[in-house]
Amino acid sequence: MASSCLVTGGAGFIGCALSQHLSLRFDRVVILDSLHPQIHASRARPIGLDAKCELIEGNVTDAAVWERVLDGFTPDVVIHLAAETGTGQSLSEATRHAHTNVVGTTVMLDAFLRRNAVPKRIVLTSSRATYGEGAWISPSGSLFYPGQRSVQQLSEAKWDFDGKPAAMDARQVKPAPVSVYGATKLAQENILSSWANSVGCEYVVLRLQNVFGPGQSLINSYTGIVSLFCQLARRKESIPLYEDGLVQRDFILIDDIASAIMQAVKKDGVSGEVFDIGSGVATTLIELGNAIAEIYSAPSPHVVGKFRFGDVRHAFSDSSHAHTKLDWQPQFSLQAGLLELIKWIEAQL
Repeated sequence: MASSCLVTGGAGFIGCALSQHLSLRFDRVVILDSLHPQIHASRARPIGLDAKCELIEGNVTDAAVWERVLDGFTPDVVIHLAAETGTGQSLSEATRHAHTNVVGTTVMLDAFLRRNAVPKRIVLTSSRATYGEGAWISPSGSLFYPGQRSVQQLSEAKWDFDGKPAAMDARQVKPAPVSVYGATKLAQENILSSWANSVGCEYVVLRLQNVFGPGQSLINSYTGIVSLFCQLARRKESIPLYEDGLVQRDFILIDDIASAIMQAVKKDGVSGEVFDIGSGVATTLIELGNAIAEIYSAPSPHVVGKFRFGDVRHAFSDSSHAHTKLDWQPQFSLQAGLLELIKWIEAQL
């Protein structure tokens, strides 16, 4: 029996990395993407998108676009990537983020019912931003939720809370977003789960950590710090580090993200599950900056003490649930991933 897959936002960084895998697994792959100029400067079909994938240009928030996408087409699997992703940007462009991430999701789900085209499974790429500052472990050993860092706290350079951060794990740590972006991603999760349970559709949620690698936009300042750091070091500039440089992040190569999504597409018995997808390694920004500066023989990074509202202090995952139930593990170290990214950047620039 012929099988089909629909990918929203599938002409972006993650979608292009997925496209070859999807073309090998499905008879038909349809990509819906708005080709937003913040990511796609020329609005042309991305070179990295597999040639066998059909590309439809359109916005997920437009009901008329969904009539065109679902005309004679009922996807077996939907991978919902389409989203506005800038954490800092979401504070000043909250309407844009809510419209795409929340309304776009509801418009899509309405279209599935209206066209009698409910898929068998929907895979949602969510974000570690749903956790906000996450949970912390107090000096006495108890788990607590510190909430959002205040303007006064940040202005006084009081970067940390009292205790140490806990790994982000959906089985133990509750969501508590501190950015508009994080709030919209959590809304996506809740909307999808309530809808899917009501109509009998399988769903899987993947909360991604900091994704980087070849194919990442070099013109979008909101796509991640790894490519930004690389471009600065490439110009022999010292990398500026926010706060005290000891912010921790969990960096994961795009290849590992693609394999996790493919497991979520095909693995049986995982409907309704929320998985944390990261390397499980907490890396400070100064460690990242030093590694990149060393590769490029650039000056050492320097701490500037600046901060951004909506940024969290530390974020790293416990992906053991994905290891055991999704049968997935990351295969690339940060160093190996950096070398892959830098080789790709050199080819582009």
